[in-house]
Amino acid sequence: MGNPGRDLKRVRLKLPATPEDIAALEPGMIVFLDGIVYTAREGAYKRVLEDGEPLPEGLAELSNVNFHCSPAAAPDGEGGYRVGGVTATASFRFSKWMAEWLERTGTRIVIGKGGMTREDYANILVPRGAVYLTTVGYGTGALLGRGIVGVHAVHWLDELGIAQAMWMFRVENFGPFIVDSDLQGNSLFASHGDRVNQRLEALYEGLKPPALHRYGETDDRRKEVM
Repeated sequence: MGNPGRDLKRVRLKLPATPEDIAALEPGMIVFLDGIVYTAREGAYKRVLEDGEPLPEGLAELSNVNFHCSPAAAPDGEGGYRVGGVTATASFRFSKWMAEWLERTGTRIVIGKGGMTREDYANILVPRGAVYLTTVGYGTGALLGRGIVGVHAVHWLDELGIAQAMWMFRVENFGPFIVDSDLQGNSLFASHGDRVNQRLEALYEGLKPPALHRYGETDDRRKEVM
């Protein structure tokens, strides 16, 4: 038998990614990045979009990739920072800011974990020419850290702290990431979820109510938290 991983399409993108680069991404492809990747999550979003803080000068020219993560960063003793790893966080938490953020920053690639909803892809990412990449499983923070070769800049560190500050990482062969959504809104998570759900009902056929009645409040599995 062959190695399934060898059959996956791989691409290495130079950042900022061009429209042609992004249009060529397909769900399931493996992506590595070179250039500048910036972090921003609720702290940065609120600071810019709600409090009116200007964006860092030249952000759009440097990067169009927003990574939802918390870095393990510490001073290197020479006036810079050492980043040992990055822990991705769930992107659906930031949906209410994403449309305006993409428009303000020109961001075209969002990275996180777990994906966003099908509606978010259709209503937020697709109209703004953006795609979503996801980290590969759990426990890969140190692996991703190997691709961070330096810190270009960090913004609002004192005000927001390490996790919420905007970090701008210089990266080389940074990844692997999996393409979850493309420019048409096709989603790897959504399509596989549909396939799983098609067979899920069959697993419950014939079960008596006590098999579902775990906490006494319902015997309808659709109302349970799985």
